[in-house]
Amino acid sequence: MIKFVSNQESMSKNKSAHTRYQTLDKCLRNFSKRYYFDDLLNAVNEVLFESNPNSMGIKVRQLRSDLSYMKSEAGFNAPIETIRDGKKAYYRYEDVNFSINKIPFRDDEIDKLQGAMQLLNRFKGAPQFEWLNQVSAVLEDKFGVQQGNDPVIGFDSSTDYSGYEHIGDIFKAIINKQVLKIDYQPFGKGVISYNFHPYYLKQYNNRWFVLGLNDETNVSTWTVPLDRIMKFEAVGVDYIQNETDWIDYFDEIIGVTRPYNKELEVVKLLFTPDQAPYVQTKPLHGLQRNKLTDDGLLVTLELIPNYELERLILSYGSTVKVIEPKELKEKIELELKKAYSKYT
Repeated sequence: MIKFVSNQESMSKNKSAHTRYQTLDKCLRNFSKRYYFDDLLNAVNEVLFESNPNSMGIKVRQLRSDLSYMKSEAGFNAPIETIRDGKKAYYRYEDVNFSINKIPFRDDEIDKLQGAMQLLNRFKGAPQFEWLNQVSAVLEDKFGVQQGNDPVIGFDSSTDYSGYEHIGDIFKAIINKQVLKIDYQPFGKGVISYNFHPYYLKQYNNRWFVLGLNDETNVSTWTVPLDRIMKFEAVGVDYIQNETDWIDYFDEIIGVTRPYNKELEVVKLLFTPDQAPYVQTKPLHGLQRNKLTDDGLLVTLELIPNYELERLILSYGSTVKVIEPKELKEKIELELKKAYSKYT
């Protein structure tokens, strides 16, 4: 049987390993004390218990594995030596100046970090991301990771977008499972307030949205555009967990709006031959099916029709025709007639 490990479990294991290596590093470079095997085991478990009272600690086998990994090329190439002391032996580094924290990055690791910094730099200057300036300086100074010169990649987003400043704090609220009291103002209406349990951040068409549970409506997939949030604060209310698979949730729609009480429908769109190559290389949806015909490209989608789908179809103008469903076809036809009437 294959055992699948959740992201949370994986992160927990990585954090535990990092804690163990750091603790062993501290012991092995301490030449003022002799650390026997049992001493190393006790030191590691003591730190693990301090960081997580529910930790089960590690056993002899795990400690031997950690020491072997630290000595290996795949690990840190640590010069760990075993010094006999009667019937026992203690462990330390051969080089008093060695530390796993002083190891320079490999070329491939530096390349990856430079790529990551290029991506992160898109957020520079935006509220909640001031820390990037500090991180950039530390990486460049301590590890020699240069950020590169002029930008060579552009992103279709703007830090001037209203609501952008909320992303950092809402992200923290999701991670820390905090309920927020939100002051929200719809377009053309007054401000309303409600308690909100945030679950998922989503970007679409250069706007950011947060989905979660609205206590007032008891809807667990309530969608809030960040640019309509006036202010918010954490409140001392029990956070209600959510089991929604957000990947599946968004696979069934285009955009962020999911109409209530509507089922999946088969949507068929016929694109002109000239438009076909563009739709093939830039699909409307990740799960679309394409079929070339004498009349053009027939695109089949299985999703829940919504406002975003209608806007997307209309953006293609005369290069697309809705084949089915009938209700969607009639909506698009009506919108096109309204647009035409403005020019006649």
